Amino acid sequence: MRDEHFPWRPHPWHGLQPGPDIPQRITAFIEITPFDGVKYEVDKQTGYLRADRPQASSSLPPMPYGFVPRTYCGSRVGALMPCAEGGDRDPLDVWVLTERPISRSEILLEARVVGGIPMLDGGLADDKLVAVLSSDELWMDVREIGDVPPVFMRRLIHYLRTYKALPGRETPVEVGEPYGREHAQAIVLAAIEDYHAAFGPSAPQGA
Repeated sequence: MRDEHFPWRPHPWHGLQPGPDIPQRITAFIEITPFDGVKYEVDKQTGYLRADRPQASSSLPPMPYGFVPRTYCGSRVGALMPCAEGGDRDPLDVWVLTERPISRSEILLEARVVGGIPMLDGGLADDKLVAVLSSDELWMDVREIGDVPPVFMRRLIHYLRTYKALPGRETPVEVGEPYGREHAQAIVLAAIEDYHAAFGPSAPQGA
């Protein structure tokens, strides 16, 4: 019996599953790595990676970053963040902790959700999940955001507070205190519900 496969490349947002064991374990589609001086994003129409802009500051992403397929930050995600006017209408973002540096983007990672960081971008909820690579032995005992070494969290929060900063302009983002696994998992479920409300319970396998 042959393994099932796609006859063509599925759209990374709409054509992939959000994870093998939602909301505990998710799939992360990686857009940028700690080696990228350019901010890359998936083009929503084609599914290809496009160069969005050079990184605004001298700091680089501290860990691989991407999104959870078939999620959408709409009204349900926005309702979970005080003062948010709604969700940012993008897929749910995720940072993935790994021991070994990952230098390639456009890859899939299976990750275990341990918490997140609330971020308002222009008044809209732009949550950043924090997860660990499921197969990483170094991080296997990390189950909660409090288990993550503080230095990693400081680097991540510093990056989020500065990556959109431009000389002479006020940054549009507000970064709050990290939250734990339970709240992060509630956001995953809300983002999946928002996706179903926006795009329907099933999505096309191609672009």
